Amino acid sequence: MERYGLTIPLDGMQLHEQRSVLERLPDLGYTDVWSAEAGGADAFTPLALAAAWAPALRLGTAIVPVFTRGAATIAQSAAALASAAPGRFVLGVGTSSDVIVERWNGMEFTRPYQRVRDTVRFLRAALAGERVGRAYETFAVDGFRLGLVPPEPPPIVVAALRAGMLGLAGREGDGAVLNWLAAEDVPGLAARVHAGGPGKEVVARIFVAPTADAGLARAVGRRVIASYLNVPVYRAFHEWLGRGEALAPMWRAWEAGDRKGAAAAVPDEVVDALVVHGAPARCREHVRRYTEAGVTTPVLALLPVGGDPVAAISGLAPSAG
Repeated sequence: MERYGLTIPLDGMQLHEQRSVLERLPDLGYTDVWSAEAGGADAFTPLALAAAWAPALRLGTAIVPVFTRGAATIAQSAAALASAAPGRFVLGVGTSSDVIVERWNGMEFTRPYQRVRDTVRFLRAALAGERVGRAYETFAVDGFRLGLVPPEPPPIVVAALRAGMLGLAGREGDGAVLNWLAAEDVPGLAARVHAGGPGKEVVARIFVAPTADAGLARAVGRRVIASYLNVPVYRAFHEWLGRGEALAPMWRAWEAGDRKGAAAAVPDEVVDALVVHGAPARCREHVRRYTEAGVTTPVLALLPVGGDPVAAISGLAPSAG
């Protein structure tokens, strides 16, 4: 089955206002909805609503941060959603970023690789109904057992950028969640995930500016790229991918405190690689480049370029092509 996902909740709408949109998604050809957890809604509430409103959709978190929630709390939330939507939930976990963990939540962002690895190992045991009493390298759990064990443990996918986490996603996870990448980046990243074994899922959040106004799309794309790719984990990722020279002027301007100058310094070719934009048919074709390169679950994330988001969702849908 070919998968095709959408990031929820939609910006600019309250959660209770999104029911009619979610109910229509399966008829439009969408198979999945995936949530995120940064500074908006939490990761689980939008999916719980989607589970009730659109029972045909698969649900995924992309991602739940392993630092801002305790391991047992993640297990409880995941078990509840897996119980509410048996066989339809995928748990995505990851480090998030130092900005979210340290600046927004006042926690230490230390040893992220080890923390994700330990959390995945704990979740495997806990979601299977085991009693867990173990001192992991980055935290300890003493005698925890879920009171609500789901009918089947959900798959666990790991947010991954560079080699270490991509390898972890393949070895200990059921796949990876990729973010802020171009279609041409996919083959090399996916190969590292698949090196961990067969049948791995490769989820990619794909940022989409559904407008034929290239100037507007690039202006919005530049602002979003500057805000994301100056976060240390994403800067390191794109340096590793080979975009260091192209993005160096943006990083210098940002470090000098010139936010507008940083956005303006993002080259068109970088925006065009990282942000899908154009008329709906062109956007759908660009998304296909990701799937042809090895993404098994593309998850569209709409950028604010005006217009009716419901119309955009319809225009980007598989049924429109």
